[in-house]
Amino acid sequence: MKNQIQLITYVDRLTAAGFVALKALVDGPLKGVVGGVHPLPFFDPIDGADAGFDPADHTRVDPRLGDWSHVKALAGSVDIMADLIVNHVSSASPAFQDFLTHGDASEFADMFLTFGKVFPNGATEAELNAIYRPRPGLPFTKMTFGDGSRRLLWTTFTPKQIDIDVGSRHGAAYLDSIIDRFSRAGIAAIRLDAAGYAIKKPGSSCFMIPETYAFLGELAAKARTAGMEVLVEIHSYYRDQIEIARKVDRVYDFALPPLVLHALYTSEAEPLANWLRIAPRNAVTVLDTHDGIGVIDVGASTDGRPGLLPPAAIDALVETIHSRSNDESRHATGGAASNLDLYQVNCTYYDALGRRDDEYLIARALQFFSPGIPQVYYVGLLGGTNDMALLRETNVGRDINRHYYQPMELGEALGKPMVKRLFELARLRNSHPAFDGEFAVSTPSDTSISLRWTRGDEFASLDVDLVEKRSVIHCSGRTDPFIVT
Repeated sequence: MKNQIQLITYVDRLTAAGFVALKALVDGPLKGVVGGVHPLPFFDPIDGADAGFDPADHTRVDPRLGDWSHVKALAGSVDIMADLIVNHVSSASPAFQDFLTHGDASEFADMFLTFGKVFPNGATEAELNAIYRPRPGLPFTKMTFGDGSRRLLWTTFTPKQIDIDVGSRHGAAYLDSIIDRFSRAGIAAIRLDAAGYAIKKPGSSCFMIPETYAFLGELAAKARTAGMEVLVEIHSYYRDQIEIARKVDRVYDFALPPLVLHALYTSEAEPLANWLRIAPRNAVTVLDTHDGIGVIDVGASTDGRPGLLPPAAIDALVETIHSRSNDESRHATGGAASNLDLYQVNCTYYDALGRRDDEYLIARALQFFSPGIPQVYYVGLLGGTNDMALLRETNVGRDINRHYYQPMELGEALGKPMVKRLFELARLRNSHPAFDGEFAVSTPSDTSISLRWTRGDEFASLDVDLVEKRSVIHCSGRTDPFIVT
């Protein structure tokens, strides 16, 4: 991956004309702003139960977006990252439908996880309670087979996302076929989606257990052999995340979004500075994603180890997001929405900051100067706001931050002064050589933070006054400072 800002986007929600229009945008208004693109699941279909994260055919581009030749054409302009959805497939996939029809006589019977396959002798209450859950309830769905029998299928996320046995012959062949298809399309990097849940073992949490690390290592080795870098997407306790980072190419820095909000809300510099001193350097940094703003990554561990923020500070953070967004985020979070993700608040980052342009630009400057490769979500790149109409239409909490842009609306967003200023900041981050050097962070006072990069004689420094909400960049190659706010 280039050490430049990466755009992460749904193809159809940013551009109505698929990959052809996305390439035109990258080659036009976004030239120099982004050095890579992560198109969120563009496989067939893009509009299943989980916005593409439940592919029926992971090796086929949804024809409404184009085909593999269009993906390869985009790869000629920028590096492309694509999702390898490791844990599950759509209940509409041909393989699962064959299993549902023919049961154990199906060619694909070994590919899917039933309750009995993991717990052949049944499970105790303690074993079931030990399973780590991203959403309320147990990860099983009762389904009726062609012969009338009923079985419990392992469904970590929704009943329409069927967990696969990644260690089975057909499960492994399925994942190998996706890696091969990606390689032939010129994909530069793979994100392993939901990978932490891929291995199920009785008596364990079934989440990031030792066997999971071994599996991820094997899968990453296959991807590297095919010429692709691997990013692992896992929400977890911050010290566990540091350990995970030592074993993979790249991890997400999911602690950064809440810590930046905390710094801007409270004017306290030290929690953010403390994290930046120890954060993995092989990270992809984010503020917003297609999911919500996570809080588990700054909280305490399940065994009681303290987090990056104490519980009271996390509670205040969540309440401030709700307040700054005029309570819109309350309508999309927790029990108010149909997707009950336990560890996130659903809201655009711009709304989480009360649509305050200065604070938003400071947040992006802090992200761009943090260790790692910055990734910016399409709504955030355009300073987008909460889509309450879409939320009311779908009652899916995350849709509050999954807006569909129309061509005229996209043009208007590109013309906003704040967005233009953000693009200037992005171009500086992409082009300055200091960002390939060494990073340092300091706190000149309790309410100010300085981030600095140096490479030989080249340097770039960001100084932020968290009280006055003022920030400035000094860097080599410029006679005048870059005033962020």
